Order: sequence, then C-alpha cells, then structure tokens
Amino acid sequence: MKADLNNFPQLNKTKFENRGKEFRLGIPIINAVTVGNSIAVGFGDGTVRIFSSGKSSEPIKAHKGIVLCMAKDGDHILTGGDDGRFLRISLDGNINEISNFGTRWVDHVTSKNGSVVCTSGNIVYLWMPNKKEPKLLEHDSTIGGVAFDSKGRKLAVSRYGGVTLWKKDYSNKWTSSDLIWKGSHNKVIFSPDDRYLVTSMQENQLHFWRLKDKIDSAMSGYGAKVKSFAFVGDSKYLATSGANDAVCWPFDGDGPVGREPICLPYVGKQLVTFVESFPNENAILTGLSDGSVYLSEIEKANNTIIIRSFTEFEVSAIAVTDDCSHLLIGDMGGNILWTSIWDEEKN
Repeated sequence: MKADLNNFPQLNKTKFENRGKEFRLGIPIINAVTVGNSIAVGFGDGTVRIFSSGKSSEPIKAHKGIVLCMAKDGDHILTGGDDGRFLRISLDGNINEISNFGTRWVDHVTSKNGSVVCTSGNIVYLWMPNKKEPKLLEHDSTIGGVAFDSKGRKLAVSRYGGVTLWKKDYSNKWTSSDLIWKGSHNKVIFSPDDRYLVTSMQENQLHFWRLKDKIDSAMSGYGAKVKSFAFVGDSKYLATSGANDAVCWPFDGDGPVGREPICLPYVGKQLVTFVESFPNENAILTGLSDGSVYLSEIEKANNTIIIRSFTEFEVSAIAVTDDCSHLLIGDMGGNILWTSIWDEEKN
C-alpha cells in the first residue's frame, strides 16, 4: 500500500537515518523477530534475512511462497508459509523442517519453554519438549491466532466466536475452556502479567477478557482493522494501530472498562499501521502508512521524536535488539532502516 503523497510534509532525513544503514530490497516485508542482538526478517518472496551490526545475511530460501508467520524459538526462529512448511531456522541459515502440510498453509507459529506450535486450518499442532510427534488440538473453525502465557502453561487460540483457552496441568494433560464473543477473532496476546487476554477482530475493534473473573468488553472506534497491537512496559497500556493516532488503552487497575484511551497524534492524516513497545519504558514506536516512524512517551504526548521520514510505503515491521541498542524498520515497499537508538557516545 502506497501513501497519499498530498497528506504529509516534505521532511529531511532524521539523525537516525543519517547514522543508520538503509537497504532497498524491493520485496514486501511481512514480519520481523528479535533474536538476541540480531533481527530476522521475513519477506513476501519466501526468503528470510538476518540483520546484525548493520549487515544483512544472504537471503535464506525458506518458503516457495510468502513467509506468513514468524516467531522466536530460543536462539532460532520458527517460520510458516503458504507452501505448507513449518521450519526452524538458525541465525547462520541452517533450516530444519519440523513438518510439511503440503497444500495447507501454516498460518501461525509460536513457542515457549521448549514447546513449539503451528496452526493449519482449524488444528493446533503442539510439539512438547523431547516429543517427536505433535499433540493435535482441534477447533470448530479456522484459527485466527495463538499465544502462550508467560509460563507456557496456557495456550490461547482465537477463532470465530471467541477464544479457546488450553491449560496444561503438572501431568502435562491439556484441558480447555471457552471465552465467548461473537465474530471472527484474529491475533491474540496475553498481557505480560497474564491478567488479560486481548484479540483483534475482523471488525474494526479489539476485545479483551480479564481472566480472573471473565469480565470482557470491546474496544472500538477505529477507522480500520487493528492489525498491530502491543502491551507497553509493565502492562499499564495497550498500544494499538488502526487509527490516525496511536490509541493506548489503560490496563492498570481493573482495566479499560469505562475509561478513555490516550491518543497520540502524528503529523498529517496517515493511518497508524504498526506499533511496537520500546523495551523497559512507557514508550512506543509507531509506524504510519507513509513509512514514517515515531518514538513517543505515552503519558507525555509532546515528547515525540521522528525516527524515520516517509518512504511512501506503509510500515509493516519494527523490532528492537535485546540490548536496546539498535532497531530495524521495514515497509511494504521492501525498504529497511537499521539504526542505533542512542547517540554514538552512548553506544
């Protein structure tokens, strides 16, 4: 998607662009995952590249189609594609095919504490540590997303009609319960403190459940689908895309019921397409449909700096290295910026 060039001012390059390194690859960037101080990027042509210290690896030929999904798995990454392959890839490019579903797409992947998961259609395939064969968890409809809690003992599976919450007991037996809300639920995440579960929906809204008492509510008012959302810092806020502002819902206390979000405005009338929390801070990185990226403190709307000026293509990936020294920004035009976060004297 290209931006409307009439809706943003002409900007010079930022200091982050000037001291960073740009890669103009011309292939849509679908996803990015941090592994230590490296960042793995999945592309629309099925390749994966590893970025580290301002350098890119040669393209790793992972999938024949699109890299649909990607997740960290220890010091490896997991990928799934529309070629039916579920892969574990090392940072030096070695590929291990965990499973191959033929013509069935691998839609979602995740991992926690040695367990790895992929989904295809309405089935979750769960490999427990030291098990060669997966456990199959079947659902009534196509799966929209999967997520482990912080301990890896709960697995949330979003679908049409709500979320199935699987729990593992100490004998490694999995049992399920349902969280119901009509409509199609897509991406799902736990809050870092595991108190809340949040999904995006096919409609222009999100939904959340407070797990201790199953209180739930919609978070609506968006002009577009919420494709990207992330908890910030210690779970105090949930930052979301889907509007011309970064919409940040309060999740402290009893959550957002009856409370208004904080909205962080940006230059022009561009749609927020991607949000990422800035580690260890009450701040977010926000990517817009014109390719620009901002760093903002949530409770100080006037404390915003521009990281990258526009590229005409919507931001589709933002990732920060584990040591918070560098970040990577990617867009649907295949443009990547790798840059240091701090001034050189702070590196």
